[in-house]
Amino acid sequence: MQQSDNPSLSKSVLERISAVEDTKTATITGTSLKILFLLTLTVGAGYFGWQSMANATSSAFISIAGFSIVALIAAIVTVFKPTWAMITGPIYALAQGFVLGAVSQTYNAQFNGIVVQAIGLTGAIFFVSLWAFWLGLIKVTNKFRIGVVIATLGVGLYYLIAFILSLFGVTAPLIFDTGTFGIVFSVVVVFIATLNLFLDFDFIQQAEARKMPKVFEWYGAFALMVTLIWLYIETLRLIGKTRS
Repeated sequence: MQQSDNPSLSKSVLERISAVEDTKTATITGTSLKILFLLTLTVGAGYFGWQSMANATSSAFISIAGFSIVALIAAIVTVFKPTWAMITGPIYALAQGFVLGAVSQTYNAQFNGIVVQAIGLTGAIFFVSLWAFWLGLIKVTNKFRIGVVIATLGVGLYYLIAFILSLFGVTAPLIFDTGTFGIVFSVVVVFIATLNLFLDFDFIQQAEARKMPKVFEWYGAFALMVTLIWLYIETLRLIGKTRS
């Protein structure tokens, strides 16, 4: 199978999934239903994260930190134990949803209505990308795939460097800059996140064609949620910059 740039859809992970014995195989319909289920959990948990951040108490910040750790652990476990995705996927969705709700409330307190705008733009990007992929307007070739992988790794490396610098009180440029270059940077990152969707769509489609085990529906749903959440965060940051 072609390898996606999404770490949770790496070749080694899919080899472990393929090794699972199951008489039932994954389908696009089954994966789509599970994506909707995980998305519902994320939105529901986001409501509680929003309310918790609105109170802005010390316990709220502790909860956010705790759920962030839970989401990270759930994601790591899912990558190494893809057959557990039926359990760890929902846990990730709930934990990450709570954190996203808190982050969204923080942005909305500064820019009223920004969350609705970010959700709308993220949804529009997702459905337009799905429509373009389904109609074959965008072809996922090897060159396309390699280009997205390199671009994604580049963004990830820059974010890692920025995180390390923040530990020493240094703020990396572009990520939080509200000037022209900061906005352009966010536009580029949103574009790269969008390209990730095409690779994930292609991978899920191939899973059905190659009759991957049924468990891949849960794992594929989890992997696509990772991309969607990243896209939403970057969209939220971009709109925040344009309104600053």
